[in-house]
Amino acid sequence: MNKIKIGWSEVSIVPEGRRIDLVGQFYERISGEVETPIAVTALAIECGDDHLVWVSCDLPSASYKLLRSIREQLPEDCGFDKSKLIINAIHTHTSMGYADRTDSFFKASRALQIFKPDHINYVPMAHDDSPDILRGEEAKAFLVERIVKAATEAWANRAEGACAFGFGRAAVGLCRRACYDDGSAKMWGDTNSANFVELESGNDSGIELMFTYDTDKKLTGVVANVACPAQVLEHQSFISSDYMGKVRSKIQEKYGKDVGFLGILAPSGDMCPRDLIRWVESPVCKNDPNIERENIIERRADPSMFDVKGCEKVAKRVANEIFWALDDVEEYFTEPEFLHKNLTVDMPLRRVTMEEYLTAKKAVEDFFDGRTEDIGYEDNARMQIYGGIIGRYQLQQTMDVYPIEIHVIRLGDVAFATNPYELFLNYGNQIRARSLAKQTFLVQLSCGAYGYLPTEKAEAGSHYSAFVGSGSAGHVGGDLLVRKTLKEINEMFR
Repeated sequence: MNKIKIGWSEVSIVPEGRRIDLVGQFYERISGEVETPIAVTALAIECGDDHLVWVSCDLPSASYKLLRSIREQLPEDCGFDKSKLIINAIHTHTSMGYADRTDSFFKASRALQIFKPDHINYVPMAHDDSPDILRGEEAKAFLVERIVKAATEAWANRAEGACAFGFGRAAVGLCRRACYDDGSAKMWGDTNSANFVELESGNDSGIELMFTYDTDKKLTGVVANVACPAQVLEHQSFISSDYMGKVRSKIQEKYGKDVGFLGILAPSGDMCPRDLIRWVESPVCKNDPNIERENIIERRADPSMFDVKGCEKVAKRVANEIFWALDDVEEYFTEPEFLHKNLTVDMPLRRVTMEEYLTAKKAVEDFFDGRTEDIGYEDNARMQIYGGIIGRYQLQQTMDVYPIEIHVIRLGDVAFATNPYELFLNYGNQIRARSLAKQTFLVQLSCGAYGYLPTEKAEAGSHYSAFVGSGSAGHVGGDLLVRKTLKEINEMFR
């Protein structure tokens, strides 16, 4: 018999007595208090001849470089195939940076350093060299140790049980790119404008759910696949796992502190927790050059999705759907068919033209021409589009494709598929709509951190999240990823 075995582990990544660099914005932040604890949660599944160990991390990214270090540090006798280890990030912007947190090949800000005169310095908004700040290689080593601990504990904890599946629906992720009548688009674009036409895409309110149980049908864990990054609190200066951490707390308050919660993000590179139509301003200092509102109109809508109150609202919406879906569970699987493939896909590098390169080079040169004052995060943000073009032009002289790791899994009549991007929503819609599985969990920001992967429409509209420096692949790569993922899923179900 191929009885399913399931194990869970949760390990804190709050660095006790230490502060951290908070990453994910153009400007620098150093943490204050802990608003909601950050952790890594591992789920181990073994059934028949196959298995997986999946670790969801309350981090901004889960780079392939980090994954490689974790696999290297796992004991040789860990008991499971290291290639079957998966990591993903919930993309909170109130968690720690670490060495090698991105797999991108060229930082756009580096272009400024290439052209910057020696007499001009970069002045960070927040700077502190205190030894109590956990950062860089030390932070990476800390994370590797904690993730290895969670993975090995989950594997050791596996025991016979059952799984079940459910579905929920909550208005959480909304499109964050506004389109205008001149063909342009803007992330966080102001919709209170006569030339605003539409939001660039729709949204996905569906929540794919999986539940695990022991042999007495007692709940042991929840997996929730939500199409919205954990970024309500992204501009704050405290440590937080954002709405995902609050969902975990609500589940554990109701069902027990030992119940695991694996939060995984569905394709949502162009999604956010904020309604651009019913924009509600926040008193939080955002310091984000992409968020500009000149004429604020008071709205009767959600609370500000920059603040804790809004974060709690999102968490309640997700948690309530989980609770209702749990009440509806009738079918439990103890011997599901289980297949797990770790695949390498060669992705085409998004390229730029000579004309684009020369235009970008001139823009950066003009920026520094005659400049005497130092530069800061706003300058980096303003020049990022040009820096990305310059870096990509240089890179494409020696690189045409690059490998990524994806995982495709069948568990009963359900499919799971990962990707290492902030994948735009419509790619996920294409995969789900054509998948032969009864239910399809799609997980972005997994086993790599290669930036945004925009659609062709978004590339035409441009702006942050869609210009070259925002990611490593373009719509050609997105189409390839869709075809490859569908092929692998559907072959498992034919």
